[in-house]
Amino acid sequence: MTLLHRFRPYMRGEGLVLTGGMTALIAATAMKLLEPWPLKFVVDSVLRVGTPTDATTVIALCAGALVAITALRAVFQFIATTVFSLVGGRVLTRVRSDLFAHVQRLSADFHEKSRAGDITLRLVGDVGMLKDTAVTATLPLLGNVLVLAGMIGVMLWLDWRLALVALVPLPLLWLATRRVSARIGRASRAQRKREGAIAATAGEALAGMRAIQALGLEGAVSRMFSGANERSLTDGVRSGRLSAALERMVDAMVGLATAAILWFGAHAVISGRLTPGELLVFLTYLKNTFRPVREYAKYSGRLAKATAAGERVFDLLDQVPTVRNREGAVAAPAFKGEIAFHDVQFGYGEARVLSGLDLTIPAGQRVAVTGPSGIGKSTLLTLLLRLRDPSSGAITVDGTDIGAVTLASLRSQISFVAQEPLLFSTTIAENIALGAGEVTRAEIEAAARLADAHGFIASLPDGYDTVVSERGANFSAGQRQRLAIARAALRQSPILMMDEPTAGLDSASEDAVADAIDALAEGRTTLLVTHNLSLAARMDRIILLHDGKLAEDGTHADLLARGGKYAALWRLQQGGGLRDAG
Repeated sequence: MTLLHRFRPYMRGEGLVLTGGMTALIAATAMKLLEPWPLKFVVDSVLRVGTPTDATTVIALCAGALVAITALRAVFQFIATTVFSLVGGRVLTRVRSDLFAHVQRLSADFHEKSRAGDITLRLVGDVGMLKDTAVTATLPLLGNVLVLAGMIGVMLWLDWRLALVALVPLPLLWLATRRVSARIGRASRAQRKREGAIAATAGEALAGMRAIQALGLEGAVSRMFSGANERSLTDGVRSGRLSAALERMVDAMVGLATAAILWFGAHAVISGRLTPGELLVFLTYLKNTFRPVREYAKYSGRLAKATAAGERVFDLLDQVPTVRNREGAVAAPAFKGEIAFHDVQFGYGEARVLSGLDLTIPAGQRVAVTGPSGIGKSTLLTLLLRLRDPSSGAITVDGTDIGAVTLASLRSQISFVAQEPLLFSTTIAENIALGAGEVTRAEIEAAARLADAHGFIASLPDGYDTVVSERGANFSAGQRQRLAIARAALRQSPILMMDEPTAGLDSASEDAVADAIDALAEGRTTLLVTHNLSLAARMDRIILLHDGKLAEDGTHADLLARGGKYAALWRLQQGGGLRDAG
């Protein structure tokens, strides 16, 4: 019932269609109740009294009525199944869309703790299981419950004493079913959880396949996968065994009830309290009376899995972003680009990263941020984008606290180029235009030229219509980075942020990307996080972080003249040390 309540908001607008489906289901139930009556009429009116002169006509009419009843039931059942399938598909499509949108709103701390494969299984597998179960299990059970109610009513009308004999096992069977179903539910939840772990392990392995093969880890990863797979099998077998036991229990009870009805019903016919046709109706109804319980036993495993899947879906929907629009947040005005960090403190758990950072960047200034690894360089970008919030202090843009404006209006005015470019399996043109709104092909090409990407794009057989492979595998690292720079150029935002954009590139690609960065940063407030001091030297200003604070600040020439930490790092890189030292 809790899950049904959770689905109620997604049912809005489906009332009329659902009413039509329920009407068809009730009509199908009525036809089901009528099915044994033509046979009863033949037994009581023709076979019991001998062979009347019009027997052929009576039998033909009864046979025709049976055909008509069966045909109408099939039509009504088809309509009901189609309607419920349509409604179920619509509802669960909305659930999946909401779930995906919600996952994108969840904060960085959630995604860092979660496994992508498990979330993907919830989005695709769990919602898909709910959609399948809604039609293949829930609808038949609902129809059988209606049939049960109708048949009990008719049986009580025909002979209430015999009906009570038939219904005695039902409460006992229902109690046993509930008890076994609870055990099936626990096994199914455990299995679904393990399937999430399997999906997560598989996703991590596929994403890192190059490293796995390079390190010869195929065997170790296969053993991890097989272990999770076997544990899931154990839970699945337990659930299947319980479902099978429940089905056999129902069959045994049906057999006992049928024997009781046959015994007492035959005596009722002999005594004249029932006709043979009515006993035939009783026996037919009895078989169908137990069908809802038998069907519940049959589908109990699937229903338990669907319930577990629904719980996993709504558990994810119930996650609350730690970073969200604050109460009273308004749309940000058009930024000029002055950025200021005011006594900002931040840490990951117990580890303090920024300790009272004060930093002001005038609009249009290009600033490189460097320093040792783990010192908080990328954290500046994370805080400015409000992927996380500082422990204390404030960050302003043009004097406006970024916490006072909506996330969407803040992030729409910031372009971001990550160390690992985000590329989707669609065309190059669509990848460049992503997030830029309505743009023309000419604007896309202009952005590509600025990023020094037009040359290699034009050389491809399909040019800008070339489809990018997953994660951009059909392009070099330098080409992928220039596509990301082209996307940032097309956004034309006043603030530009880049996180190690040349890491891992060869010298030729690095020079091409550096030239593209120069063109992209022109006229924009720029924060460039980099260990590459040759790239940092191109910026207007360089800041070096140490112990969570601003250690050095100035131009490349100023910092070299001071002979401090920056100058030491520069000498290390220029003297043949690691290019990305630190």
